[in-house]
Amino acid sequence: MGASLRDVAKLAGVSVKTVSNVVNDHPHVTDTTRQRVLTAIGELNYRPNQAARTLRKGRSGIVGLAVPDLGIPYFSELAALIVDAAAEQSWTVLVDQTSGVLERELLIAEGMRTHLLDGLIFSPIAMGREELDARQDDTPMVLLGERVSGGPADHVVIDNVAAARDATAHLVALGRRRIAAIGDQRHVSSGITSHLRLAGYRRALAEAGLPYEEELVIPAQAYHRADGAESMARLLALPEPPDAVLCFADLLALGALRTLAVHGRRAPDDVAVVGFDDIEDGRFSTPTLTTIRPDKPRIAALALEFLLSRMTEGPGGPPREVLVGHQLVVRESTLQPSWSMAR
Repeated sequence: MGASLRDVAKLAGVSVKTVSNVVNDHPHVTDTTRQRVLTAIGELNYRPNQAARTLRKGRSGIVGLAVPDLGIPYFSELAALIVDAAAEQSWTVLVDQTSGVLERELLIAEGMRTHLLDGLIFSPIAMGREELDARQDDTPMVLLGERVSGGPADHVVIDNVAAARDATAHLVALGRRRIAAIGDQRHVSSGITSHLRLAGYRRALAEAGLPYEEELVIPAQAYHRADGAESMARLLALPEPPDAVLCFADLLALGALRTLAVHGRRAPDDVAVVGFDDIEDGRFSTPTLTTIRPDKPRIAALALEFLLSRMTEGPGGPPREVLVGHQLVVRESTLQPSWSMAR
């Protein structure tokens, strides 16, 4: 059995109420008494009963973050930003990985863990509007990603159509005319992100008067390095390979760069490559990776801001949907000699 408040009070020579005041950081305790209680807490290794404190305060001080795959750097980097931003509110973040499995997403959304949480930041890829509309748990929730737009909760997202259009237009401006795309997931019902990025790619081609060629659009089962490497190999095997490629994620682009190197092709000389997400690895690849940089710090800050307002002001008011900005970061994989390199 762990030490109790009574044990701490006995060792410190104070009342149980005084120990409770110190544990809950009440101001009306003298410095001498506070130090005596803290010393006793340390000696006994006392840990407050979190469940009891939650019942008294009505808050746990814990928020949840559920993402599809922490092995994808975009999600791990975003998680780190959310943890840092939450710390400013003295919140602890409980991070969960759903692997994009519907049953796991339903368990999280419907309260398997939300009874521990003050709020939930959730990036679903299997659950759709129908499942989220049917959600019974009333824990405040903020949605990330594109899977559900105009849904039942506050939503923070980037404009993937505009971002992919900007990336493709950059390749067009470099004089590239046979531009491929890696990452199509039209065969996957949850592949909303890929649908939007494909739309932006097609828009830029149309604006430049370039044809859309189905053979240049390569699907990817997942957005990992191996998928990008395999897709680039398929493109190089075409009778007329592309002179540029837009990858729908940086990991795909890193895999594509590896395949180019193995086949003796150079980026950007032979094939210019653009990624998406601005993960840290792209700044250290050879060549460094041109990419779309979503404003991840802003995504993290807004998600927590929306969560805090729902927790303090209640669920009233319609759900808010905010588009967060993006930036094209030009690096060596498309860089022209006269251009300066972005960091």
